[in-house]
Amino acid sequence: MGLMDKVRAQGTQIAQMAQETAREGKVKLDQAQAKRRADAMFRDLGATVYAERTGRGTPDSQEKIDRLVDALSRQEASQGLGDPDGSAPGESAPGESKPGESTKEESAKGESAQGGSTPGGSTPGGSTPGQKTPPAS
Repeated sequence: MGLMDKVRAQGTQIAQMAQETAREGKVKLDQAQAKRRADAMFRDLGATVYAERTGRGTPDSQEKIDRLVDALSRQEASQGLGDPDGSAPGESAPGESKPGESTKEESAKGESAQGGSTPGGSTPGGSTPGQKTPPAS
C-alpha cells in the first residue's frame, strides 16, 4: 500500500498548488480591476478639473471632484494605487526615470554614442560633428 499513499500525497500536493495558483490569479485579477477603476476615476477627475479650470464646468463640477477625490482616497487606502511595485501615480520606480529626465546610464550611453567629449567641448580630431576639416596643405 506504500504506492497508494505516495499517490495520495502527490494528489494532495497538486491540489494545494492548484488552489495557491488560483488564489494568486484572483489577486492579480482583483488588482487589474482596481487599477482599471482607478484609471477611470483619474480620467474623470482630470476631465472635470480641466473643464472647471477652463470655464466649462457645470454647477455640480466641484461636487463631482470631491466625490472622485474621496473615492480615489478610499481605493488608495484599501488597495493602493499606481504600479504593482507600489509607486504612486507620477512617481518613478527605482531604476526608472520620469519623462524628460535621464539616468546616469542613459547619459553615459549618449556620450559614448556621440564619441564622448573632451575638455574644451571638441571631439577627438579637432572638429565638431557635421563640420568638415580643411585639407592640410
